[in-house]
Amino acid sequence: MSDQKLVASKLHAADVGRTAAVGLRSRKTRAFLSAVGIAIGIAAMVAVLGLSESSKSELLATLDRLGTNLIAVQAGEGIGRGSGELPDTAAPMISRIGPVEQTAAVASVDANVYRTDLMPEDRTNGLSVQAVDITLLDALAGTVADGRWFDEASASFPTVVLGSVAAERLGIDEAGGDVWLGDEWVTVIGILDEFELSPDLDRAALIGFGAAEQYFDSDGVPSTVYVRADPEYTDEVMGVLAATANPINPEEVEVSRPTDALEAREAADDTLTALFLGLGAVALFVGGVGIANVMVISVLERRAEIGLRRAIGATKRHIAVQFLGEALLLSILGGVVGVGLGYLITAIWSSYREWDVLVSQLAVFGGLGAALIIGSLAGLYPAVRASRMSPTEALRTG
Repeated sequence: MSDQKLVASKLHAADVGRTAAVGLRSRKTRAFLSAVGIAIGIAAMVAVLGLSESSKSELLATLDRLGTNLIAVQAGEGIGRGSGELPDTAAPMISRIGPVEQTAAVASVDANVYRTDLMPEDRTNGLSVQAVDITLLDALAGTVADGRWFDEASASFPTVVLGSVAAERLGIDEAGGDVWLGDEWVTVIGILDEFELSPDLDRAALIGFGAAEQYFDSDGVPSTVYVRADPEYTDEVMGVLAATANPINPEEVEVSRPTDALEAREAADDTLTALFLGLGAVALFVGGVGIANVMVISVLERRAEIGLRRAIGATKRHIAVQFLGEALLLSILGGVVGVGLGYLITAIWSSYREWDVLVSQLAVFGGLGAALIIGSLAGLYPAVRASRMSPTEALRTG
């Protein structure tokens, strides 16, 4: 009788895939629900990272367009904070600072603006009237939606440019008509787009300083001076503006950079991003627990199958690989669906906000990697438990 050499059986990757797929197809509903748990967690993480990147990209584009060298100098208001007005010498004094490139003053005018002269005096629609320098539009990087901005001539006559909100509340969508401002009919020569760096001006009717003094008895004392400084010296200029604008009482002057509000908003968004990532991680953990639960139940229900396979030659390793493969396949399916869903959410919301759609490779491959890790950990214990069953025990209890 010739000697026979025992050859260890092998389980190829394709065999593992087919076996795992068969195991999942036999329990479709349970497998689907487990994959959904992983998909939700991955989708949340990918969407949060994608929306965060898209938002940051939009912020950087906005800062590049508007510049970070705009400074607002305002008079303090309230008890112990002054009269709410800057000295009338504030703008010319500020313009003498070397790195200052441009100034534009804004002054409040004691008047109301209405669509007609028949409006009751107590209805202002929350709108204000402001006298402005003709340099304001350039200083704030603003744009005209319809009509035109002031020039030297129109700034001295009863003409008005409406902020975007003011025009909407007055029911005016194009230049050329008249509005009742104070006790005068004035011609609307322009309507502005939204001011990203000064939303208060969106709710204002703007007139030139010359017209404000001649027709509305304005004293021309500014409440705000906008300053464009050399970008390399912005911080240095901010440090001397209060004393320059009001040398006698510099503590009554507030100096701020409007773009800081945009950056602060982004910092708040970063905090929310971390929160949502945490929630996504919790959802991913719950999905992993769901997979582990499904696999443990599957081991208990399939003891007869395990015993039969062991009896016909399957090794402990084969059984462990089979059940681990099922867990990995579940997590991969959930991960792929989750990445796709997260990208779709990012694309829809970014399109709605008119942002560029940005989903980093880290979010995509990190999401898939997280799904694989969760699947491996979730399937490890059930796989080991299944592999430790002896054929006789499995067949007897199956």
